[in-house]
Amino acid sequence: MPDPIEVRKVPIESVTDASGLAKLIDEGIIEADRVLAVIGKTEGNGGVNDYTRILADRAFRDVLVQKGTRTPEEVAQVPLVWSGGTDGVLSPHATIFATVDPAKAPKTDEPRLSVGVAMSEPILPEDIGRPAMIEKVANGVREAMKIAGIEDPADVHYVQTKTPLLTLETINDAKRRGHTVVTEDTLKSMDISNSTTALGIAVALGEIEMPREDQIHRDLSLYSSVASCSSGVELDRAQIVVMGNVRGIGGRYRIGHSVMKDALDTDGIWEAIRNAGLDLPERPHPSDLKGRLVNVFLKCEADPTGRVRGRRNIMLDDSDVHWHRQIKAAVGGVAASVTGDPAVFVSVAAVHQGPAGGGPVIAIVDHG
Repeated sequence: MPDPIEVRKVPIESVTDASGLAKLIDEGIIEADRVLAVIGKTEGNGGVNDYTRILADRAFRDVLVQKGTRTPEEVAQVPLVWSGGTDGVLSPHATIFATVDPAKAPKTDEPRLSVGVAMSEPILPEDIGRPAMIEKVANGVREAMKIAGIEDPADVHYVQTKTPLLTLETINDAKRRGHTVVTEDTLKSMDISNSTTALGIAVALGEIEMPREDQIHRDLSLYSSVASCSSGVELDRAQIVVMGNVRGIGGRYRIGHSVMKDALDTDGIWEAIRNAGLDLPERPHPSDLKGRLVNVFLKCEADPTGRVRGRRNIMLDDSDVHWHRQIKAAVGGVAASVTGDPAVFVSVAAVHQGPAGGGPVIAIVDHG
């Protein structure tokens, strides 16, 4: 049986601020050596050259090395998943997941949060957007499920990943070795890396059969309802964090999920919170959360039809501000209006992650 989990959300007050993590360790709430993963939002542009992800990564890893006994090489294996871009009211923050001593955790037979982390085998530039990447991700997800003690895929409510995207350097590397890449548009490769990863998650969890190569990033009827995939320049393989509920593990936290059908679907967010075990009235208000919602994690995408609830928008035609930033700000505002807290995790590029124009939404609730 895996150890119970402690989850805390901390603000990030500057690009290299990891004081929230340090304070949790200093106060004895978590132990540095027990940190399993960090999932956070940084304040950069969210693009290929968003170096705030690298800065945050270094700051948090430095704290784990300084305050624990793990070597820098061991800490380098801890998945720190950073999504760049806090457009609109979104606020930089990090959610920290750590194991706790079972003797110190509440005992219960109710479903409680369990976390498994794994790294895939290296993802080559020529793998991105192709079945080889799907297979590598799927294998990593299955491994993370075993670590979390989750046997039934139905008990998985969240799979957060970080995967490589294409850069000029890696494109040229593939060419030198006699291979082609799916695209030479590095920004587009971010979306394709995310969507291919999502299909790998869906395959691992039995949500879909193994897709054909021509369906990748094209057949929008294929998706995972629990996948949240980000990509960046800071790694060469998939960092995989699988979260679900396990009976008998103990602890205070429970996880649930749903999907937003479109960018305005507040009901989807409330349903994820209910799915995490929090009783809510028929027409809930942020005050009904009573401080028990740890965080919500959402993926979003500009609807490919260019419309939301029948009304036309120009996100996909705007040459001044990329649609990534516009939909992230819009969905961030919708999510913050539900939670009453702008420190919510909203990530863009959601092809194959929830229905087209919508996306998965995951909630973690404190039942302590």
